[in-house]
Formats: sequence, structure tokens, C-alpha cells
Amino acid sequence: MNFKACFAAALCASVFSGAAIAQDYPTKPVTVIVPFAAGGPTDVAARIYGEFFARTLGQNFVIENAAGAGGTTGSVRAARAAPDGYTIFVHNVAPHVAGPALYPSAQYDPVKNFEPIGTLAFAAHYIVLRKDFPAKDLREFIAYAKQNPGKINYGSAGAGSATHLACVLLGQQAGVDIVHVPYRGTGPALNDLVAGTLDMMCDQGLNMMGQVPSGNVRPIAIAQKTRFKALPDVPTTAEAGLPGFEVQAATAMYAIAGTPAPVVAKLVATMAAAYKDPALRKRVEDLASELPGPGQDTPAGLAAFTKSEMERLSEAIRKGNVKAQ
Repeated sequence: MNFKACFAAALCASVFSGAAIAQDYPTKPVTVIVPFAAGGPTDVAARIYGEFFARTLGQNFVIENAAGAGGTTGSVRAARAAPDGYTIFVHNVAPHVAGPALYPSAQYDPVKNFEPIGTLAFAAHYIVLRKDFPAKDLREFIAYAKQNPGKINYGSAGAGSATHLACVLLGQQAGVDIVHVPYRGTGPALNDLVAGTLDMMCDQGLNMMGQVPSGNVRPIAIAQKTRFKALPDVPTTAEAGLPGFEVQAATAMYAIAGTPAPVVAKLVATMAAAYKDPALRKRVEDLASELPGPGQDTPAGLAAFTKSEMERLSEAIRKGNVKAQ
């Protein structure tokens, strides 16, 4: 057999082998690594989609919570997993892409080590004040912060968390000096905000939604282009006086780099079906989140967002000399 015939035979075998893999996949449970503790927004979103994937593909999608080091423990674990489709990864994009800048020893590349499947949900961050903070809106807050540099503290779910990085970006864009107080999770930080120990947070709507109606905390702006229907009286940051400040917590699913293309395609097709499921959409909206829109609802859209967020947040970390505590 000549070279061309051998090459053609090998190519055909490869194509048929790939098709067989896609047809059979999955033949056993799939592990879904989530780099945070159970019960948080990323974990809940992973479970919602995991249930849909399990129903659609006929195998369990088992959540494995691998928390630690601002989410980088899970990122490293996923990056080192076998690229066979039986380990996938769900993370909040911000701490995932910021991890190597904050934790140089993490030794993973958010772009090169992962294959984008799709974005599960977008949740905008709110700028939230303690109920008796001496500023009624964002303009007054910025003015007050400039008059009192280093005297306003903000809580986060920990160094490198989305809540931390959102406030880093806020401080840089607004030109104010605000002091970071890291916690072990959003819950304890929110408790201190309600108690008045903290001055502010940059947090997702789901985490603080229950505290708003009672007046325990005061959201003064939502960091996206449009208002959120559950809190229609809260202005956007552009409306409130800080145009261009937009921060969305994007929960996303990735395969491990090197996963067979037919398997990736099957996961992508299942994600596309999930977006069309009314029950899933309702559950995502109940998390004070939204499904990705046109241009964001594809692997290419997630790849572009991952890369742009890595560039933006790495620059913010470098500029602010931000360190992991």
C-alpha cells in the first residue's frame, strides 16, 4: 500500500473511531469539578446543568467540590485530569482566569488547558452598602470615598474571588482607595455587612437579594448595561454616574484540553439544548442570573470572554499590586 493509501486509511479509521466515541459517550458517570464549596452560586448552577446533562445523556454528572486557594485548587485539579470527556470543569470565569496572576504557583493556563463548552449563567454584581452608610447613591459614595481614602472597607468571599476582583476594578475605575477584608465565603461577609461591621460589598444579586426588602443592605447600582427585573429601582452604573464599570459573574463549563472533538461537540450540543429548556431557564433566573444571549451562547463566545477577562483582570491585579492573602 502506498503512502497516500495508508494516510487515507488512517484518516478514515480516525473519523470512524471519533464517530463511535461520540455515539457511545458517555458510558460511565462524568465528574464535574467545581472549585468552591457546595451551596454557592457556582455549585448550584453546576448542579442544575448537571441534572439536565444526566437526563439527556443517560449518565450521572457527579459534582466534585474541590475548594481552596481562591478556586485555583479546582482549576489545577481539572487541568491535570485525563482529557477523555469524563472530567469536565465548571467555574466562575473571573477567579479562574485571575488565578495564575494571584497564585503563580498554580501552574495552569486558563486558556490553553481548557476547551470551552458554554456559559451557564451571567449574574451582574451590585455595589451594596451597609444600611446606614452616609451616602445615598453612587455619586455620593465616590465623593465620600475620595474624601476619606483608606477608611472604607469592603468584604469578599476571599482573595481572588469574584467579589474581591469586582471591588478592585471599582476602586481603580472610580479612583478611590477602599480596603479589602477577605472572608471564608460570601455568607460571613454579608453577615458583617448587615451587622454594620463592613461598609460595602460588590456582590451577586442572589447572595444579598433576601436582605434588600427588609432594608438590611442598600444596593446603589448594578454593574451592567441594563437594570435587573427583580430590583427595577436599582440604577445601572452608567445611570448612577460610573459609565463603563461593568462586572458580571459568568459561570462556565469547560472540557479538558485534548478531549476528543466528537465528545466536545456532544457536550456543546447538550448545552445548546439546555438553553432551550424552559424549566432550566426558570431555575437559572431564580438565581438572579440570566442565560447567555446571542454571541455569548457558543464556545467561541465563551473563549473570547475568557481571554478578554484574563487580560482585564490580570492587568487590574498588576496595576493594583493585588496579592493573595
